[in-house]
Amino acid sequence: MGEVHAYDEIPLLQQLREIEEADRQRKGTVWTAVAHIITGVIGAGVLSLGWSMAQLGWIAGPLAMVLFASITYISSVLLCYCHATPHPVLGSFRNRSYIQAVDANLGRKNARVCGLFVQVGLYGVAIAYTITSGISMRAIQKSNCYHKEGHQAACNFGDTYYMLAFGLVEIVLSQIPDFHNIQWLSTVAAIMSFGYAFIGFALGVAKVIGNGFAKGSIQGISTSTTAQKVWLVSQALGDVAFAYPYSLILIEIQDTLKSPTPKNEADMKKASTIAICVTTFFNMLCGGFGYAAFGDDTPGNLLTGFGFYEPYWLVDIANACIVIHLIGGYQVYCQPLFANVEKWVSENFSETGFIRKDFKLKLPLLPAIQLNVFKLCFRTFFVASTTGIAMLFPYFNQVLGVLGGIYFWPLSIYFPVQMYIKQKDIGAWSKKWVLLQSFNYFCLPLTLFTLVGSIEGIIRARLS
Repeated sequence: MGEVHAYDEIPLLQQLREIEEADRQRKGTVWTAVAHIITGVIGAGVLSLGWSMAQLGWIAGPLAMVLFASITYISSVLLCYCHATPHPVLGSFRNRSYIQAVDANLGRKNARVCGLFVQVGLYGVAIAYTITSGISMRAIQKSNCYHKEGHQAACNFGDTYYMLAFGLVEIVLSQIPDFHNIQWLSTVAAIMSFGYAFIGFALGVAKVIGNGFAKGSIQGISTSTTAQKVWLVSQALGDVAFAYPYSLILIEIQDTLKSPTPKNEADMKKASTIAICVTTFFNMLCGGFGYAAFGDDTPGNLLTGFGFYEPYWLVDIANACIVIHLIGGYQVYCQPLFANVEKWVSENFSETGFIRKDFKLKLPLLPAIQLNVFKLCFRTFFVASTTGIAMLFPYFNQVLGVLGGIYFWPLSIYFPVQMYIKQKDIGAWSKKWVLLQSFNYFCLPLTLFTLVGSIEGIIRARLS
């Protein structure tokens, strides 16, 4: 007897209804997939890459970006093949989420372990985006203060109220039904990401020209002890790791494509190639010119650490673009989590009236909105909890490093490799199997190194 998978336990007629309903919802193209990926990848992480370059230096910094971009591309290609799973009656069916893909290919035990990493990863990204949005909104206030009072003025402001405002906006947007309904939001967010990435790059170029030379060194920032340098390097690698992978949402993005299997595999690989090339280009520009502009004094967040004071209005526009992008990016990452939790609840508590109770909300000048009581309560609580944790631990670089360390190896390396081996029925100790497993275990110590260093950074920041 083989291991039972969740999909096998669903009656055939219900499976066919789910497939037909999903096909009606799919309207995505290669370019909407590119927009989703860019929205997810060019986010909070790109702003920390100047700081990461400063820790790693002019050789190790760019090499680290190329390394993680290459790993992300390989991982995304492997995952593309895991979107569809063979079925004895249906021929094949599309997995609608990362967890469902793991369940279909590796069994329920692996799916439960994967589910833990996925939910923690998605939850962590929501926290990171809340922190970044608060810092960016505060930066607008500080920028205006410095312009008015002078660069030496004591423009110290808190970011708590800004995080609360971001949370309120996300509570409203979290009532969007599902991932298929946020293409417009994702497109706007992707445009904003290009906007602030380009502004950060342009300000860095202008600063380098103003300085008359590029700052920085081969070895990066000098520290008083070797241990301190090691911790900073590990945090920097964690930040770079956070800036690239989108495996958390790749299956969900591929499921929005209207093209049938196997064409959607080719479409998703094309979208991944375009998006990774674009994001790597922008990451190199923002990280490189940020480091070249400030050298050892490169701030942790390029647009909020106030290396740039003027033109203040351009700094304000860049930070406003960041906030708008993060509003959309939050939903890109959280809608899959909402779908996973709500699907599990509906399957296990289907008879509970609270789960199925709907009501209509009528607002002035707007059409009536149909809401579900459980979804409203759960999603509101989720946003409130991420906002609260962000307010308790507002440590930008360290939080990004921890998140990169937690989910990079299991979700971007281990599960994609194991699913691909199972999907293609690759024999143990064959040449292809050895190459895939070598890739798998090469990335594990790298991930552990970044995780330990970033946790040390959070503890040190909290205690100080």
